[in-house]
Amino acid sequence: MSHPYRMIPELFDLHAGGPLVRIPHQIDVPFTPRVRSLVDTAEFQRLRQITQLGLASRIYPGATHTRFEHALGVFHNSLKYLWQLGKDSRFASTVSPHQAEVLMVAALLHDLGHWPFCHPIEDMGLADLPPHEEFAEEFLSPDRELGLVLKSEWGIEPDEVLDVLVAKTDTPALRLMRSILSGPIDIDKMDYLERDSLHAGVPYGRNFDRARLIQSLLVNEAGDGLAISSKGKTAAELMVFARYVMFSEVYWHHAVRSSTCMFARSFYELHRSLDLKTLFQQSEFDVIRELRLAADGTIAAPLLDGLFGPKRRLHKRVLELSLYQTPDLYRRIAGRPFAELLGVARRLSERVSRELSRDVLPTDLLIDAPPIHKEVEFKVDIYDAKERRYQPLGSVSPVVNALAKTQFDDYVKRVRLFAEPALAKELAGQVRFTEWLSDAAMQGPS
Repeated sequence: MSHPYRMIPELFDLHAGGPLVRIPHQIDVPFTPRVRSLVDTAEFQRLRQITQLGLASRIYPGATHTRFEHALGVFHNSLKYLWQLGKDSRFASTVSPHQAEVLMVAALLHDLGHWPFCHPIEDMGLADLPPHEEFAEEFLSPDRELGLVLKSEWGIEPDEVLDVLVAKTDTPALRLMRSILSGPIDIDKMDYLERDSLHAGVPYGRNFDRARLIQSLLVNEAGDGLAISSKGKTAAELMVFARYVMFSEVYWHHAVRSSTCMFARSFYELHRSLDLKTLFQQSEFDVIRELRLAADGTIAAPLLDGLFGPKRRLHKRVLELSLYQTPDLYRRIAGRPFAELLGVARRLSERVSRELSRDVLPTDLLIDAPPIHKEVEFKVDIYDAKERRYQPLGSVSPVVNALAKTQFDDYVKRVRLFAEPALAKELAGQVRFTEWLSDAAMQGPS
């Protein structure tokens, strides 16, 4: 039987060796004229100036890869997924060739609306923050270069792509397409786990069998999302564990989180004086420059200088709390709004100032706590061909079941306190520091 998407040029070139662009590690991405036409637009080229992991490069020097590279990797994964899923008659009868092309474009453009340091800024939950979906819509407007190329070269309306990225309508085909782009075993995770691991110089995100997992893809029982066959069970388990370890060892590494806290505290101090809509359309270099200029003479200046100045100077970890060792205090702090955490930190700074009989600035002590939103749980069905039935992967996998019974976030996202280096040395021997924090956290918002 011929493949239902065989006439899509990029899928043909995936196997036929047409024009390509190579990205790490030894991945050949089909680079047809119409793909090039999207990549060469100003809106897409902007992604060259935004690093994928932002502040992690202060700890992992190689982690300077960009969202441009990542977008090409996700696009490549979309071709792999479509080639495999096109063999499933239920998928092919639901997702038309045109919709398959829309998915490919959505994969390439999925990070279009992101700005420099997007995730640490969004995690603060600021009320006056423009949503990154708003930027995607602006960059995809019909009168921008990217929107014009979509229509002229692909025959795709910008709204079709936006509907995949930010759900506005609902059909089984769209639910299937969205599950490929953002779901338990999506093309985004499939790329960033391996790519972040590669550039950070650690093995954790690459220790699962991508090819085996892709070969096991099929449609779930309801026909509106992905499932995997039993042949992909081990690969899926390893992907779950890879994600867990990458959060533990890279994304929530204590020094990465110190950098993140310093940046977030600075941004909070400055954001009301900035034109965020204009700022967020700039390159990462320009955003750093604007923030440092705005911080001149404020309490944010030393924090930004420690991050981006000539000498790296990060706050040091002085206390770490987990749900399983200090449950009461952990629950009192984790998940609190950012403004409340600042209040706790301010009260703690005042207490420390009294105890040490010296001035402690509000930015000398920073609290890092898991944000209100939780990571998406790994919920995917596995199909047993012999029994002809679908079951949740967690019900047949001890690895996934163990993680499913506890909150993923509670294991890897700990509450931490960071202090300015000189202050950290003074606090090292303070046995009552946890008590001071507990008192500060007991008080209500202020």
